[in-house]
Amino acid sequence: MDLNLRGRTALVTGASAGIGAGVARVLAHEGVRLALVARRGAALAQLAAQLADSHGLAPVVVAADVTEPNQVKRLAAEAAAALGPIDILVNCAGGARPTQQHAPDADWDEAFALNFSAARRLTQAVLPSMQARGWGRVVNISGSMEPRSLNAATAAKAALHLWAKGLSCEVAAQGVTVNTIAPGRIHSEQILEKLHPTEDSRRAFIARHIPIGYFGEPEDIGHLVAFLASPQARYITGAVIPVDGGMHHFAH
Repeated sequence: MDLNLRGRTALVTGASAGIGAGVARVLAHEGVRLALVARRGAALAQLAAQLADSHGLAPVVVAADVTEPNQVKRLAAEAAAALGPIDILVNCAGGARPTQQHAPDADWDEAFALNFSAARRLTQAVLPSMQARGWGRVVNISGSMEPRSLNAATAAKAALHLWAKGLSCEVAAQGVTVNTIAPGRIHSEQILEKLHPTEDSRRAFIARHIPIGYFGEPEDIGHLVAFLASPQARYITGAVIPVDGGMHHFAH
């Protein structure tokens, strides 16, 4: 299927690895012109070189910390200066933050800065041009809303869900859609190095919780991002869509 994305512009955060990199690869395959954002500039440059070799389009690389408000303004301006108005924003930057019951405010503030405020600020930065042109796509990468333990990132992602739903109502009539994807277990640094660092732990989790029988790949998220970004998805907005292989949360 031709998703009619060739020539569109996209800004992808958290693009140096994992889901963000997978999203970038899929969008590049669709002919989207990319601005890639993350803190790890060297990893971004390596990915950009790979995409330029494979698809003939050299992405713009912007090394920045999305938790810093001033850097959000800078990266949005740099991306727009290089690509023109941003058509598609994919807020991938985020990370789990297991939290103790009596964790200090600083821990909670950091989790919200990364998993909620960064997406909100960056969306606010690119939204006016989308509204002015009558077309835009915002896709947020979130997480499960059925936690097994206390995690400050989960609370931040819950805020992301409801903020995105409210925003989708405000901008729908202006041709802008706002959707959220909730990944399950996807092969990424966070999953493979922190949450399930051994093959045995991965197999045990899959056997108990994932009916499809395996962890997903970053491109599994990327394909849905590409569809949601396309004109074909014009009537989908305000949604939270799980991509998790049918993962059970409390069944076992």
